[in-house]
Amino acid sequence: MGKVIKFSEIGNEDVLSIVDEPIAKPDRGEVLIDIRAVGLNRSEIMFRQGYYIQQPEFPSKIGYEASGIITALGEGVKNWKVGDKVGTLPMISMSKYGVWADYAVVPEYAIVASPENLSFAESAAIWIAYTTAWGGLIDIGNIKSGDYVLITAATGGPGMAAIQIARRVGAIPIVTLRNAEFRNELFRAGAEHVIITSEEKTDRRIKHITGGKGVKVIFDCIAGQGIETLAKSASIRGTIVIYGMLSPEPTPFPMYAAFEKSLTVRGYTITEILNDKDRWARAYYDLKTGFNDGTLVPNITVKSGIDNIKDALRFIESGAKIGKVVVEIK
Repeated sequence: MGKVIKFSEIGNEDVLSIVDEPIAKPDRGEVLIDIRAVGLNRSEIMFRQGYYIQQPEFPSKIGYEASGIITALGEGVKNWKVGDKVGTLPMISMSKYGVWADYAVVPEYAIVASPENLSFAESAAIWIAYTTAWGGLIDIGNIKSGDYVLITAATGGPGMAAIQIARRVGAIPIVTLRNAEFRNELFRAGAEHVIITSEEKTDRRIKHITGGKGVKVIFDCIAGQGIETLAKSASIRGTIVIYGMLSPEPTPFPMYAAFEKSLTVRGYTITEILNDKDRWARAYYDLKTGFNDGTLVPNITVKSGIDNIKDALRFIESGAKIGKVVVEIK
């Protein structure tokens, strides 16, 4: 028997239940993973609340991101073996394959080899955050050494990853926060400039920092009315990459700035990279190289025990964390 987290109605973390079930056997093209740690993401919170691009099918499993060891192979699986250390990718139906569990069956196309030098907890925190940031900054933004990059709400997993990815290529990361609570932590994480939006105007500070040129790429998870300010902060032919919608407000299109600056404003999700074989191959090689050489280091807060996932989710929603929250299952 193994523990599996499920829910049967939309709501807060209290709708989640831990269920004891027989450990499943993998079908054709699937593997069984002994889950050692899971990474917690906003996507899973939105899924549970009914606001995500996927809708739960009740009773629903939950969880995109985990690390562990393959313990069984389904028929036809040839590229993996029992004992391989792997992580999972968000290419699954969470209702069917959710990985918040002691053991999880996952399609082989949704797993990836974990970096050998990382712990299970670290490996459970990397692929969603860093692939999201890599896609926005490297693949879409094409940032180079000396480019200015603006990262909004930078204390989350993708934001912290974006700081490191920008630094790795020699770009200059500028980050925004609503209040000063995590200012020093962001400087230690590699931010060159920290803008506290409750204390100063972002576009005015960006103008000062960049000598009036603006930033080449804006990596934004908020959207909403603030898009107008971000557009004012962009450079000529700059790009605003929107990968989240934390703001409850409608998002206007900044038409004047778009005409004035030949500005690109575009939505983006990680699946854009994962569903393109060549782009994902480049991302995986680049990120794994960074994890191996130490230029990319996941910033995590670790909680212990599957029974404590509800408390870990409350910790995320309180806004008291920086980086990625991981729950060690074993």
